[in-house]
Amino acid sequence: MRVESLELKQYRNIAQLELACPEELHLFVGPNAQGKTNILESFYVLALGKSHRTRSHKELIRFGEHRATLKAKVKKDEQLLRLEVQLSEKGKKVSRNGVEQPKLSRYIGSLPAVLFAPEDLAIVKGSPQIRRRFLDMEIGQVSPAYVHNLTQLGKLLSQRNSLLKQLAQKRVYQSELLEVLDDQLIQLSVHIWKKRYRFLDSLSEWAKKIHWAITQDKEELAVEYLPSVAISPRMEDGDLAESLRGELKRLREKELMRGTTLIGPHRDDLRLLANGLDLHTFGSQGQQRTAALSLKLAEIELIYQETGHYPILLLDDVLSELDDSRKTHLLEAIRGRVQTFVTTTGLDGIDAETLTRARIYQVRQGTIQEQG
Repeated sequence: MRVESLELKQYRNIAQLELACPEELHLFVGPNAQGKTNILESFYVLALGKSHRTRSHKELIRFGEHRATLKAKVKKDEQLLRLEVQLSEKGKKVSRNGVEQPKLSRYIGSLPAVLFAPEDLAIVKGSPQIRRRFLDMEIGQVSPAYVHNLTQLGKLLSQRNSLLKQLAQKRVYQSELLEVLDDQLIQLSVHIWKKRYRFLDSLSEWAKKIHWAITQDKEELAVEYLPSVAISPRMEDGDLAESLRGELKRLREKELMRGTTLIGPHRDDLRLLANGLDLHTFGSQGQQRTAALSLKLAEIELIYQETGHYPILLLDDVLSELDDSRKTHLLEAIRGRVQTFVTTTGLDGIDAETLTRARIYQVRQGTIQEQG
């Protein structure tokens, strides 16, 4: 998997960019707030149809403009894919080989990508919502069905929460619809739980090996799933369904009082431990950073395992955040296998061999110029 070219028009602070990407390693260098991260973000938008920095696609359109266009040519085996994302005030359109994809779930996976940024430390020390988003975004890249199920779950929760409020306020008196929505919630939850358990089983194994190597055999990393319902990965579909059904009945009055769905995949969490120590609560910043790095490198291996293709790697100003041993492990882990795009404020600390095989660009106020 390799990006052959990138084209941007009216994207963020970039008026126009045409970039050939033949090399394995691309370095974007410049001061902060010049547009380096915008370039990496554009790859991410082309990969997943959405930004990792904002929920509003309108923020991606250059100030004063009404439309932005992102295009990439991607070589996958011997096949050349043409990907395009059109952003306007009216909405967003994604296309593959000139054919608009009506559902995002049919588009995701065309360009697998792993992003590692300083804010990814929040995967370890942030809120459950951040960890769920990490989980959902990565599973979605290898499973279009999972993306579809998540979309359906979001719509269902909105409908169910609205009905709970109406029932509580006596604006409707028939509760049969709630039973129907419960059945749908149970069915979707079972599919999502099974996929999450399977994904985490593989991710945990890869992350454990990588973390052990980074810490020089000193720390054993474990990733645990914390469901909002008493379930386990060994349970059959029917048992998973009955566990959720029983909890929904038990919490019925509380849900009516609060007007929201209190249990399900949207309430679950992850826990990361190093030698049994909960890193969220007790881990040092160095331990948390190492765990985040291990998860990101594990993602690369897992995507390859699931698809047969390595993803592209996007490193947004993280080299300066890593000490020499972590930096060395990161660069060695990806060398010769993964096409990588890096933003950095300077080239200090990057070894000479790495620089000789890289294409280097200077970024100033949204203008990108290759360094001779």
